[in-house]
Amino acid sequence: CNGELFQTYLDVQARFDRYSVGNAILITAQKPEATKLADFDKWKEDGAYVNKGETGITLLEPSNEYEREDGSTGVSYNAKKVFDVSQTNAKQKAAPVVTRDERLLLKALINDAPCQLSISENLPDNVNAVYKPDSKTILIRQGMDAQTIFRSLANELAHAHMDKGDYKRSDSSFNAYCSAYIQCKRNGISVDSFRFDHMPETVSKMDAPAMRRQLAAIRDVSNEISMDMNRVFEKNQKSR
Repeated sequence: CNGELFQTYLDVQARFDRYSVGNAILITAQKPEATKLADFDKWKEDGAYVNKGETGITLLEPSNEYEREDGSTGVSYNAKKVFDVSQTNAKQKAAPVVTRDERLLLKALINDAPCQLSISENLPDNVNAVYKPDSKTILIRQGMDAQTIFRSLANELAHAHMDKGDYKRSDSSFNAYCSAYIQCKRNGISVDSFRFDHMPETVSKMDAPAMRRQLAAIRDVSNEISMDMNRVFEKNQKSR
């Protein structure tokens, strides 16, 4: 598994949170820099036209259910062509820079957290926060800047969300790391400290089905945390 390509996939999934793993992979393979996608008719409806000679991005759209030979239910898919805004004559706007108040970001991040949070003065020097499954608590180092707190908390909250009773930290570490990266990308937090050039051996040796399950788990926990955060953002927007 190529670390740079994997990071590019995470960037795509961070931008297109509603897209399935399969379609995020297809976007990564065809146009990883895409920012806004729509089919030909939708662009036309919005008063824009696809530039002549542009090649569409193929995505898969769920269609009808069918019964397999073993009696289980399957879903058929139809290929759908979409185009990025850069492939149209629509006026491109610069990607909005997320500049939310740091206190609001942290408040949103811990909204509906599935565990308690506690300040600790006894964490090892190289640990900024850690999820303790026995007490369902995240211990946080005191005195850190807001961005470091966000990165550290995002990682440990992912662990807390993945603790479904059969939790083992070593099994969840990579997924939590990827989820934290996605949360930082979505919320304007620096990702310079994240590294994917040395992928875990267990991940690099995965076959395609196992990798898709891994990516789905990362997507699910990322979106779960994002939904909790969005409720705070929406409430704050309404109050303003």
